Amino acid sequence: MGRKCILLALIALGVCLFARADAGFAIRAGTLIDVEKGTALHDQVILVRGERIEKVQPASMPVPADLQKIDLSGYTVVPGLIDCHTHLIGLVDSEGSKALELSPAQYAFTGVKNAKVTLMAGFTSVRDVGTYRAFVDVALRDAINDGTVVGPRMQCAGAYITVRSGGGDITGIAPDVVLPNDIQFGLVKTVDDVREKVRQILDGGADLIKLIATGAVLGRGTNPGATELSEEQMRAAVEEAAQYGARVAAHAHGADGIKKAVRAGVTSIEHGSLIDDEGIQLMVKHGTYLVADIYNGDYIASEYRKLGFPEEFLRKNDETTDAQRQGFKKAVAAGVKIAYGTDASVYPHGDNAKQLPYMVKYGLTPMGAVQSATISAAKLMGWEDRVGSISAGKYADIIAISGDAMSDLNRFMDVAFVMKGGQVYKSPKIEQTR
Repeated sequence: MGRKCILLALIALGVCLFARADAGFAIRAGTLIDVEKGTALHDQVILVRGERIEKVQPASMPVPADLQKIDLSGYTVVPGLIDCHTHLIGLVDSEGSKALELSPAQYAFTGVKNAKVTLMAGFTSVRDVGTYRAFVDVALRDAINDGTVVGPRMQCAGAYITVRSGGGDITGIAPDVVLPNDIQFGLVKTVDDVREKVRQILDGGADLIKLIATGAVLGRGTNPGATELSEEQMRAAVEEAAQYGARVAAHAHGADGIKKAVRAGVTSIEHGSLIDDEGIQLMVKHGTYLVADIYNGDYIASEYRKLGFPEEFLRKNDETTDAQRQGFKKAVAAGVKIAYGTDASVYPHGDNAKQLPYMVKYGLTPMGAVQSATISAAKLMGWEDRVGSISAGKYADIIAISGDAMSDLNRFMDVAFVMKGGQVYKSPKIEQTR
């Protein structure tokens, strides 16, 4: 087959070819956001060679002649954004039982589109915190890493650790229905069960452990305020994961479940909807991160009604949305560590940045909101040595937004330039010369 035929075949298969310079790039930034120092720098040049950032220097300094030049002088240049609470696998706006309508292979292919859309929205790294079909997220991560699929860097949870009929189980089906093993992979009853499942999940290729500590909003029959895993079970998960160098995230809406998870040593609380003052102080004391999806309550309230979702879901969403936002505001004021996480999949992938202005509305500064989605998120993931800021030695994960993006974080919904690992995936019509 000739080269032209091969190219046509790749296009027919939907394989996208993206620009990479052999020598590297010199990217001129009109405004560069230094998220480590919390400052904005003007007229800077980022030197990129291969996958990494070589140097950041003033535009007045000479640039190596062999680098391809990209002029982003009319843009705000920011590190690639990080979403610490996504679910790339599965259908958007669908409850867990939808997983039964797709084979594992079909389920996997839902992630291909979601991954590309997420990257093109400027999110170059994500923490994928669970899929009903065990380890499909791991397969997606590996396909992205080897270049088969276009998408962000991923950390994967592999499967939910949950109790039967809990927030991470498939609920609302007839009691005599026998579910496939991969859907029930993380079900536990005892402390020993938890230890075994942690080992199995990490041995299966997961990067972190996701505990379902309380009930869920979007789950039939579960109560978001009810604790479902004991403190002993969660502590066992943390201890077992630590032997693998892995961290633990806890889905926890209820105040009691939040406090038990924090005392057990989890790295992050996901959602945190009904957190109380005691829980906030415990999080400050233990250095636990809060990953609160404070945007999507509005989407659920509006769109899920149109889609005919159960009234139970809408009621629980109404009961938790404002409480979550007020708790988030209190947590910010108290000094809780905040990392950006949206629960993308509850609402469309690619809209991840819609939460940024909400975080300002509920207590963060614009810089603090951007830091939560860059350097703070990288620290939560243990990846601060490789992503999260535009610094020498880190991956060249760089995005750009037209104009003064920091004056209105809604602008982050229109990312004009995306580079991941020194490869340009999205670019405006700008000068690119040698």
